Amino acid sequence: MGRREVWSAHDSCCPPTGRVSTVSTPRKLLDRLSFPERTYLADALRTETVGGVLLLVAAVTALVWANVPALGHSYESVSHFHLGPAALGLDLSVAHWAADGLLAVFFFVAGIELKRELVAGDLKDPKAAALPVVAALCGMAAPALVYTLTNTAGGGSLAGWAVPTATDIAFALAVLAVIGTSLPSALRAFLLTLAVVDDLFAILIIAVFFTENLDFAALGGAVVGLAVYWLLLRKGVRGWYVYVPLGLVIWALMYNSGIHATIAGVAMGLMLRCHRREDEEHSPGERIEHLVRPLSAGLAVPVFALFSAGVSVSGGALADVFTRPETLGVVLGLVVGKTFGIFGGTWLTARFTRASLSDDLAWADVFAVATLAGIGFTVSLLIGELAFEGDAALTDEVKAAVLTGSVIAALLATVLLRIRNAKYRALYEAEERDEDQSGVPDVYEQDDPAYHLRMAALHERKAAEHRRIAQDITRERESARLADVPGGAGEEGDRPA
Repeated sequence: MGRREVWSAHDSCCPPTGRVSTVSTPRKLLDRLSFPERTYLADALRTETVGGVLLLVAAVTALVWANVPALGHSYESVSHFHLGPAALGLDLSVAHWAADGLLAVFFFVAGIELKRELVAGDLKDPKAAALPVVAALCGMAAPALVYTLTNTAGGGSLAGWAVPTATDIAFALAVLAVIGTSLPSALRAFLLTLAVVDDLFAILIIAVFFTENLDFAALGGAVVGLAVYWLLLRKGVRGWYVYVPLGLVIWALMYNSGIHATIAGVAMGLMLRCHRREDEEHSPGERIEHLVRPLSAGLAVPVFALFSAGVSVSGGALADVFTRPETLGVVLGLVVGKTFGIFGGTWLTARFTRASLSDDLAWADVFAVATLAGIGFTVSLLIGELAFEGDAALTDEVKAAVLTGSVIAALLATVLLRIRNAKYRALYEAEERDEDQSGVPDVYEQDDPAYHLRMAALHERKAAEHRRIAQDITRERESARLADVPGGAGEEGDRPA
């Protein structure tokens, strides 16, 4: 945002140092991404989209499993089945392992994403970072405020104020895949960066507000383990057989310390180096993220959903969602608070930073994406479990509210995005067009003289081909005309004088 990067189409997808020219332009909000950032984004979102579809399948499976009378008992039995070494304080239920164990992998990837954004992505530039940070903060503060006002007026518990503050990027991308909407890369990047910042503050909320009793010995052990992990990284030690056992020890110590175990995953993700050196095609953080993201999106999050989304969806239970202040606050927080918080934060950024919205987009597009960000699933379910721990009935009702609010937000976003889908498809196709077959889309080569020379040669070849075709057609028509004329030259020559 605020500059254009130009390089030869014969270069690789990541331009070599010294061959990039920077042209100052007025800063635009949600402007087209640079080509390397767009390539990274496409790879990340492809995995998240597949993971999102698996997440939807897992959530539906959980609802069916928990609500079919013949299967409901088995769902509870499996969810509450305990396993693990009790001597180490790890005799946990299957649902607990999914929430505290597998989600640590999800937050590990979130930590890497955040680190990369800080050192190489949008958050590296304070001016460019203003939009996603302000939008994400407003998108978390507004739902918390909506929940608080709803429960203050209705006499409900304020303990769940953080439940509607989270956005589930995988769920949102799955909705986009299902409805077939081709969002421009700038809007997808905005959504992803929002989710990264959102995850950061969700982590802080979990660490600060949902830590009660600390075991300082276990916490000290976890800190020592993290120090060893950091030192090994700085020394360049490689090998999964070193880091996986060490990571498990750090996770177990963090769990026993009283701090939510997923914080260990975030901490380890943030310690990875995410900037590239001259002799590197990818940084260690990028390589590890590429390896672990499929595990997070394809296994960790769907399994968590499978053992967290199995709540009652009877008519009475759904009606209660809109009558109890705690559950109504969650629904309104996701649908209303998220939408107007993110939209308002984006508008305020444009208003007070003298930046304008990209010429390709309208404020209606920002509103539609803000509505899509109202889908809060994975982290919202986790915070719901932590906020109402000890009250199983209310926990299930809050989970039902998260599901209801997410579905409503998804339906509203579907309507709004479908209205603009023709515009999005045109923008997407323009971003993908590569007429000169250079491997770099044409929109990224408009300031490259070599591109225009290649296009000129291409059009000259096409023009020559069209001229040849025109000449062939003309000759064929002339021959046909002469053959059809009565008493033509050939016939007259044979006639006697």
